[in-house]
Amino acid sequence: MHISKLWRNAAAILTAVCLVALIGCDNNTKEDVQLEDFIAASPAGTPIEGQYIVVLKPALAKSSAQMATEMASLYNLQTEFVYETALHGFSAKVPAENLEALRNDTRVSYVEQDQVVKLIPYIQEVHVQKSLAESTPWGITRVGGSGNGVGKRAWIIDTGIDLDHPDLTVDLANSKSFLSGNQSTNPDDQNGHGTHVAGTVAAKSNTINVVGVAAGATVVSVRVLDRRGSGTTSGVIAGVNYVASKGVTGETANMSLGGGVSTTLDNAVLAASSKVKFALAAGNESDNANNHSPARVNGANIYTVSAINSSDVFASFSNYGNPPVDYAAPGVSVLSLWKNGGTNTISGTSMATPHVCGILLLGNITSDGTAVSDPAAPADPIAHR
Repeated sequence: MHISKLWRNAAAILTAVCLVALIGCDNNTKEDVQLEDFIAASPAGTPIEGQYIVVLKPALAKSSAQMATEMASLYNLQTEFVYETALHGFSAKVPAENLEALRNDTRVSYVEQDQVVKLIPYIQEVHVQKSLAESTPWGITRVGGSGNGVGKRAWIIDTGIDLDHPDLTVDLANSKSFLSGNQSTNPDDQNGHGTHVAGTVAAKSNTINVVGVAAGATVVSVRVLDRRGSGTTSGVIAGVNYVASKGVTGETANMSLGGGVSTTLDNAVLAASSKVKFALAAGNESDNANNHSPARVNGANIYTVSAINSSDVFASFSNYGNPPVDYAAPGVSVLSLWKNGGTNTISGTSMATPHVCGILLLGNITSDGTAVSDPAAPADPIAHR
């Protein structure tokens, strides 16, 4: 089937799945259920009414937690996430009548409205399978083959990871959920996407399923998207802040998600990349990646990734632009792991990005050719290890 037709069919399926998901809600408060359903049904970049990210001035003597407590009392805020590392600030529900006063507080650098963040839509091509004999996906071969990742660690900022998948080594102690509202704090993957990403980075070299770029590396589940692939900018920033606080030099992080433009998310990723190298998906809107966060972030340790097919042709769905795109990688018909111990074949820049994440985990990244028919010059170099 032609890739554009697959994309249209996938969009229809995802919409239907989203609508069905709205029927079966968790046992949350009425307010939180309504918020979660709004987030699930809204496009990426949609502002969330009454919910804000407060960035504090860096010279303040008190911690973000102390400032959040003081300002909550002063402005009647309902605080949620506190950021101490990637940036200095917190997120909160702010009464409309107190918003202007909060913005004008001399301790506040700026206030940004929270937004909906989404899993970058993907194209599913086959049914989930289990108990496959081990194979090497074409994308792994294209980027230079699998290397030994044992003893190395990658942070997967996504829908979570299947914590007991037999083909992954998961750092359970450091895995954590950052979902907004009264949602599950379990970092286990209830969607499948995060497990697919983790498999491309680090699936073990054994006798089952697939092998990853950095085979056997440890992966950490940083869950910022729910079972429907939805989340908030404030929650994603919390995940990035967590990586900034726990990560060490030599480790990598993968972000196969996106939304509208967010200066705060961009700044958090840039700050966190001072220690941990970040691989960012360019996005699947057939658009300039400069129009999306965090794809548009540039930095010495940040790598934005577009997608190619097995013939090195630029994928029709992939976002483009160089900068911010640094490399192209395999993103069409990519076989990797799935939730509940399975495997799946899907397409998207979400699938291209973990190839680069795995390469970075093994060492320096090089290139082997350029993407054919890249809509933006110069054509993106194809990632290779």
